Amino acid sequence: MDIKRQIFIGLIIILSLNSCKENEMKAPIAEIKPVELTKHKHNRVDNYYWMKDRDSSYVIDYLNAENEYTKAMMKETDQFQKNLYEEMLSRIKQTDNSVPYLSNGYYYYTRYEEGKEYPVYCRKKGNLDSEEEIMLNVNEQAEAYAYFQVGGLSVTPDNKLLAYSVDTVSRRKYTIKFKSLETGKVYDDEIPNTSGGITWANDNKIIFYSTKDETLRPNKIHRYELGSNKIIDVYEEKDSTFRTYVYKTKSSEYLIIGSSSTLSDEYRILEADKPEGTFRIFEARHEDMLYNINHYRDKFYIRTNLNAKNFRLAETPENKTSSENWKPVIPHRDDVLLESIELFNNYLVVEERKLGLTQLRVIDQRNKEEHYVQFGEETYSAYISTNREFDTDKLRFGYTSLTTPNSTFDYDMNNRKKELKKEQEVLGIFDKDDYKAERIWAEAPDGTKIPVSLVYKKDLFKKDGSKPLWIQAYGSYGSSSDVYFSTVRLSLLNRGFVYAVAHVRGGQEMGRYWYDEGKLLNKKNTFTDFIACTEFLQKEKYTSSKKTFAWGGSAGGLLMGAISNMKPEIYKGIIAAVPFVDVITTMLDESIPLTTSEYNEWGNPNDKTYYDYILSYSPYDNVEAKDYPNMLITTGYHDSQVQYWEPAKWTAKLRTIKKDNNLLLLKTNMDFGHGGASGRFEKLKDAALEYAFVFKLSGIKE
Repeated sequence: MDIKRQIFIGLIIILSLNSCKENEMKAPIAEIKPVELTKHKHNRVDNYYWMKDRDSSYVIDYLNAENEYTKAMMKETDQFQKNLYEEMLSRIKQTDNSVPYLSNGYYYYTRYEEGKEYPVYCRKKGNLDSEEEIMLNVNEQAEAYAYFQVGGLSVTPDNKLLAYSVDTVSRRKYTIKFKSLETGKVYDDEIPNTSGGITWANDNKIIFYSTKDETLRPNKIHRYELGSNKIIDVYEEKDSTFRTYVYKTKSSEYLIIGSSSTLSDEYRILEADKPEGTFRIFEARHEDMLYNINHYRDKFYIRTNLNAKNFRLAETPENKTSSENWKPVIPHRDDVLLESIELFNNYLVVEERKLGLTQLRVIDQRNKEEHYVQFGEETYSAYISTNREFDTDKLRFGYTSLTTPNSTFDYDMNNRKKELKKEQEVLGIFDKDDYKAERIWAEAPDGTKIPVSLVYKKDLFKKDGSKPLWIQAYGSYGSSSDVYFSTVRLSLLNRGFVYAVAHVRGGQEMGRYWYDEGKLLNKKNTFTDFIACTEFLQKEKYTSSKKTFAWGGSAGGLLMGAISNMKPEIYKGIIAAVPFVDVITTMLDESIPLTTSEYNEWGNPNDKTYYDYILSYSPYDNVEAKDYPNMLITTGYHDSQVQYWEPAKWTAKLRTIKKDNNLLLLKTNMDFGHGGASGRFEKLKDAALEYAFVFKLSGIKE
């Protein structure tokens, strides 16, 4: 674009910012510069394609203008946002420790200090009365950066060296660094452009790690010996639909290189005592065959969907790993999804999912007796936590619900008793018995029953349609939207909101079938499920259409874009966080991160069948001249998952086409990426803005 055009855009933005009538600011109007996009003999016109020009002054000016407009439109809530931030902050125990876990003779834990944004990673040798060793104080590391994220920490088998990785841009490109845990010396060795994970071989010298290509796909595994300044290429994943990674088994006996796509896995193994050896294939990749592996004594356990939609568990000798040698351990079940396992000397623990809820199944390896850990709430989340030691009969697991703060338990698998090690402390006035959680079922247009988890404050709730509702969902990648407790959410509940999670298809709450029915050519089920859940809650008088607010982030932001086009009249407001809304254009651009690896999720639009289907729901392409709800759209300029221009283009198009006078706000965080701020307190400011938005529209002023 020439300098005259840049000046023209700048003038438009300045005029927009200066055009105020009685404190009313006019929204920025982005320049229309049509670009014709053709595929399968079908022509589309994208008026805002120019926004992809990252780092150009006119793009940055436009994003800043939208930020100024958002600030002006929300100005009356400035003090309220500050109060909400302080309110949220006041519930957090700022000086806090995680529950220590034992690994290779040391107890590891994370602690936070009063007023500090970042964690301090610590350990104690032998027992918890020993002197504390600070491995990494992230607050000191982060002082010079607006964004700072530690990707991974990995200690050598002899406990003397720490390898860690940092991202200071928020593009999820990590630099690996090394530190002596004996002297505190930080080595000069640095390795850029990694995925963040670090795996030590058993010789205490060599690490394995992955790097990313230009699309940010982890595509290569490397070997590096500390002090050598020599990087050895070990493996390259050439299939652009696969990503690669490396780790070590819990037994510490094998190094594993994994290659995974949405629907296929392949692993290579090497003895961790022989890091300069050659990795060998465990089982070659096959279309539509997923599997993962865990080493146990002289065999491997394999969790796989081979002839098992909801996965089954098999075992095989460590020297005969191909699938013809796999022997059944736990068979496939139509009504139970086998999600993961944890291995101990005497016990096998299986994490399963039935009717949308996680179950922990404990199997005695000695006599094959088994039982389930009991929880007792209507809707909850339970998960296997950090269990580094083989030689123990105690299982560390986590538990939370919409009313129960996150809790860490040690479970004695012999006597079946739970010991609460820690429950998240909520400062101020809080009693879990003041809140009620429910699990109800809505009916989708095709008759499928969709579970909905919800919570509200008992003394503020009336089932008469008068209460505001916050409803959210994700519904992609087979990622289940498990419920959890949130101190931040109390600011909604204590002001009379009902909070709901719709467990729509595209997740995996109800098993692998649930995922398949919400992806590819079934993707629209995700959207109609969410609409059905919303309408059911309105029909049952939990709320009304004039008081319903929807929230979704990333692929959940795609959901928000779809429902805003399909059924805008049943929502008072929509918050779309880092939304994936320009689906067809992105999926046709193989240079953009994640595109090729996600063909099995959305479909490859180079195939006309998928092109037509994606085009039929892509939010950006389906904006129409009609009324839309009030909308708050957020993004990060450095987002590596959903590029900033998707929500920016969507906002610009909505401004010129929609017919209503409702709020349409775009907030771009110019310092952060997909996950938002890196600091634990800074994130609260984003929540305060979102809450202030829905409170403003609900007439709630304090």
